[in-house]
This record gives sequence, structure tokens and C-alpha cells, in this order.
Amino acid sequence: MIDQFLDYLRYERNRSPLTVVRYERCLRDFQQYFQNVEKGITWATVDADLIRGWMETLVDKGNKATSVNTDLAALRSFFRFAMSRKLVDHDPAYKVTGPKKQKPLPHFMKERDVDKLLDQQEWRNNYKDVRARTIILLLYEAGLRRSELVGLDDKDVDFGSRQLKVTGKRNKQRYIPFGEELESELKHYMEVRDQQVERKSTALFLDRHGERMTGGQVYFVVRDQLSKVTFMKKRSPHVLRHTFATAMLNHEAGLEDVRQLLGHESLQTTEIYTHTTFEQLKRVYKDAHPRGGE
Repeated sequence: MIDQFLDYLRYERNRSPLTVVRYERCLRDFQQYFQNVEKGITWATVDADLIRGWMETLVDKGNKATSVNTDLAALRSFFRFAMSRKLVDHDPAYKVTGPKKQKPLPHFMKERDVDKLLDQQEWRNNYKDVRARTIILLLYEAGLRRSELVGLDDKDVDFGSRQLKVTGKRNKQRYIPFGEELESELKHYMEVRDQQVERKSTALFLDRHGERMTGGQVYFVVRDQLSKVTFMKKRSPHVLRHTFATAMLNHEAGLEDVRQLLGHESLQTTEIYTHTTFEQLKRVYKDAHPRGGE
């Protein structure tokens, strides 16, 4: 059956030699697996549980989800072929789902690097520098998305109650509190802005022509500033959002509270940051414990 399928790939589907080799390796490996599980099992009697068990062994051996899913795709293709040629009477791979791809951990800055940028860099009192520092501080203290920062108007800043009205995804609004430092910075920024820029928009953050800043402009401001204190490849506004969430959890904020501040619909989305803080904890342990590196 395997040889018939490989000929089908070569001569009817015109698949590349590399694809044929990969599919053959997968099918031979799976055949060896089910023959070792129990004598008498054939391709016609393979069931979904056997396939799931084989996939588990692949994961246990360290194969990534993408590799396991490629092997599952090969099995599905094989059984579709076998069904069409009436070599088997059922397709056990049809309802088998592959492992989910692991989401990469979010990139975040060390708190000392953010402090170094905000407190130790020389900031001039011109509009460009004041605006840049305010953007960095706001992203770090409020955990905003870039689009949310761009969408802020002056009226969204309530100094009386020290809170921001933020419009997030699907126009959902939330309120984010802020402290004395950000209050002082925002007031100073608005004063300098109104003195040095002829405003043509109700936006909080304006470009030098007085129009609302674009997301691209905010990205370049942040990238330029973060490059002064970090060699991270990613130096985007979202890094500061990740840094906000990680700092909050590291300082014992509740997961549900962080979810609401970030504007996540699902707690599962926020939970990625618990993995981040645990990875940080492991690094601290390895560096600090006298036998942690062994």
C-alpha cells in the first residue's frame, strides 16, 4: 500500500522528490510503530487511538508541533488515497487533531532598562523629546496598544479622577487609572505641545504638522528610544505593553485585574504572561542559587 501511494504521489500528483521521501519516512515509521504495539494490526485495522498514541511518542521525543502536524497530514493523505482505491474501508485519521503550535513568549524589557531610559537619559524640553518621553511612559504605565494610544483625544484624559478612557478592539472602551508621575508628564507634554505646535486635530498626540500621529510614527519613536537601552531585536510599542503586564504580575497584581487593564476578552490570553514571569523566575534562580546552574 505504501508503495502504491508513493507512486501516486510521484506520477499522478507530481510531488517533489523531497515530499515523497518525507511521506515515505512518516508512513514507514508509523507502520513500525503499530506493528510493535500489537501483532496482527494492519493498515486496514488502524484506529484513531493508535494514531494519537504515535503522535504522543513523537512529541515525547522532542518533535515540534509543526513537524508532528506534517506527519499527520501525510497520514491523512495516505488514508484518503487508500479509501479512494478501496484498500481500506475507513479513515482513522479523519477526526484526529494535531498538537497546537506553542505560542512564542512575549518579549519584554527589564524594569531597570525602562527606568534607565525614563530617568537617566538626557531629555530636552523641545516638543519631539517631551512627546517621546510621554509616549514611552504612557505605554509602560498603561499597557496600551499602539492603535489605542494613537486614538486618544485630549478629552479621554481625566485628570480629576486620574484615568484614561481607552477605545480598544471592536470599539470596546475601558478605563485605566494612572499615577502622579504620568499625570505630571501628560500635563507638561500638553503645555509644550500647545506652545510649539499649531494643532489641527483633537488628538492627544500630534505630529509636527498638528495632525494626529499615525501608528507608524509612534512605532519609529518607540524603536528609536528603546534602542538606547536595549539590544533586543523587537523594540516596538507592543514590547512596552508586554513589559507593563509582566511588571504588574511580578509585583503581585491579580491575573484578572491585569486582563481588564489590558482589555483582553479571555483570561487565557493574559495567562501567557504567567509563563513569561515563570521563565524570568527560572533565570533568576539559575543565576542566584549556588547550585542552580548544575
